[in-house]
Amino acid sequence: MSVGTRPGAIPGGTDHGGAAHGGADRNVTLRGEAALLERAGHLFEAREEFACAARDPDTWALPGFRERLLAERRLMRHAPAVRKLYNPEALATEEYERHLLDASRAGVTVRICTAPLPYETIVVDRRVAILAGPPHAGVREYTVVRSPGVVAGVVSLLQAAWDRSADLADHRRDRAPALTGESRRILRLLAEGLKDEAAARRLGMSLRTYRRRVAEILALLDAESRFQAGLRAHELGLLP
Repeated sequence: MSVGTRPGAIPGGTDHGGAAHGGADRNVTLRGEAALLERAGHLFEAREEFACAARDPDTWALPGFRERLLAERRLMRHAPAVRKLYNPEALATEEYERHLLDASRAGVTVRICTAPLPYETIVVDRRVAILAGPPHAGVREYTVVRSPGVVAGVVSLLQAAWDRSADLADHRRDRAPALTGESRRILRLLAEGLKDEAAARRLGMSLRTYRRRVAEILALLDAESRFQAGLRAHELGLLP
């Protein structure tokens, strides 16, 4: 062990802890996702609850690592409860909205908070908080907090924001999804009654891709059939 490093400290970060608090209470700042995952990735392993708050899904993208976490949770006998809280920006694009819907179908409880979130953060089992700073030159700093009193404060702020937020389904009920231009063209072809083969040819895509895209649009419109999707699209002003 190097001089000045206490047991349990996370190497390579800026230490914000004090000697009197012991290694378990060390709070550190790490620059960039790679450093966060390398030095604190083990702290993401929840046993009881995994809570996340972010303005949009890109904040905690963690490519590759997130997929591994999800795979490990599926193998757990008792998977942790997962809660995700987002600002409305998380529904700003079709891709984002599909991501949130997929998460909801996988058992994640998703809510939308219209007020600015106090922190973009992850809380694991109410024992660790990881706060994301604003990006600078495309790189974020992440503060890993393990001091019980500070974590409790973060949990309290997160819970207050959660309590005044709407479930994803309720927030989406009367709003039109942010469809791409291609999705809007598919909607118009559905409304014209074109057969799938003809519509796929007109759009220059394979029949399989066309039918997959239709299924995605139906999901975004909360429709169980193409007829219902047409009605819903008219109600939301997506079709003339």
